[in-house]
Amino acid sequence: MANKSKGKAGSTSRNAKAKDKAALAHFDIDNPVFPKAIADAALGSGGYPYDTKLKRNDFDAQLLGLQVELAKLQSAIRGTGERIVCLFEGRDSAGKGTCISYFVRHLNPRSARVVALTKPTETERGQWYFQRYVAHLPAAGDMSLFDRSWYNRAGVERVMGFCTEEQHAVFLREAPEFEGMLVRDGIRLFKFYLEIGREMQLERFHERRHDPLKQWKISDIDIAAMSRFEDYSAAKEEMFRFTHTATAPWTVILANDQRRARLEAIRSVLYAVEYEGKDAKVIGKPDANIVGAGPKFFTTR
Repeated sequence: MANKSKGKAGSTSRNAKAKDKAALAHFDIDNPVFPKAIADAALGSGGYPYDTKLKRNDFDAQLLGLQVELAKLQSAIRGTGERIVCLFEGRDSAGKGTCISYFVRHLNPRSARVVALTKPTETERGQWYFQRYVAHLPAAGDMSLFDRSWYNRAGVERVMGFCTEEQHAVFLREAPEFEGMLVRDGIRLFKFYLEIGREMQLERFHERRHDPLKQWKISDIDIAAMSRFEDYSAAKEEMFRFTHTATAPWTVILANDQRRARLEAIRSVLYAVEYEGKDAKVIGKPDANIVGAGPKFFTTR
């Protein structure tokens, strides 16, 4: 049985790599014409369950109600002193920054802070790994939203060789301990991972390269990531295996449709937190087709 299982896993991995190579073979990021075959496959890539994107009118109507609820939530925690931390992780171009921008659009920036750190300085490299993130944790009544977080070590640093194997192993052991300390101290911790399919990632990279207003979003690391999709998948699955805990669980949001992803990130927080004036009918429940945890969401499809 063990040999059979191993063979099946190996076959799946080979099939994924073959598909990855096939997509890249028809893709040139510098060519302004995006391949039709990849465009046609983009929305459904990675097993995305919806055939069409959410219509703009539906998105706007739902977003308004959710943003009103977010304003209520912010007002409530200012009174109770509760602290909220939301981490947004995911593949390059998954939409982390835009999810956060819609989240905070109508919140008071004095108590809802976006944290998007650059690479560590020489001084920070000599500190405890988590130290520079601690400085950005919220005070009573505040919330912090991290556009990437300490999980850089389990993702880009791991794949691109910016950390040693020992540093990576130490991180996977210590991250649950660190997060346990935060939660036991009263912080409400939400860990979101935005997942997109291979073809969708190529489409978004291409858009960034050729849209003059988005070119700042694409970097040399992004270009290198195009040929490392499966490496990032393996790193992601290892990260989930070690850091998805009862105390600090991960929530995966399938994000091929950015509108749905933005709504579900906001909805997931509002659904989980009780606050004065909460309107459960407006919030609804997270969409189980694209939001969840466990093998269905943790394994790359």
